[in-house]
Amino acid sequence: MLESRRIRVLIAKPGLDGHDRGAKVVARGLRDAGFEVIYTGIRRTPAEIAETALQEDVDVVGLSILSGAHMELIPLVLEELKKRGIEPNKDVLVLVGGIIPKDDAEKLLKMGVSMIFGPGTKLSEIVDFIKKEVEKLRDDL
Repeated sequence: MLESRRIRVLIAKPGLDGHDRGAKVVARGLRDAGFEVIYTGIRRTPAEIAETALQEDVDVVGLSILSGAHMELIPLVLEELKKRGIEPNKDVLVLVGGIIPKDDAEKLLKMGVSMIFGPGTKLSEIVDFIKKEVEKLRDDL
């Protein structure tokens, strides 16, 4: 039964950004909160991320990006998800962590990103958001 399944979260680092400390901290924290976490490691292409999301049947795709290439990479991830029949905000949540300027954040949210978490966000805020929003997605199925 879908409702009893643990929430599955994919944590990925798109592009050439090699700074993964924050992604690992979030992945560990989500795991400790009871989520099933799949961490892809660094330097993944948008296609690799989308394919992993499909194969792992995740509820959440979490993207950590600090390289400044968010306006290039995140739309590509969204596009690759859609190519695989995964609709952001309908089938999965797409969350972004990193330093994202306000204007860019607004654009990304309009493109299909569910939420953007900046530096200093409390892990409990991320956990609560995921639980609440995944429950809504599952209710809509």
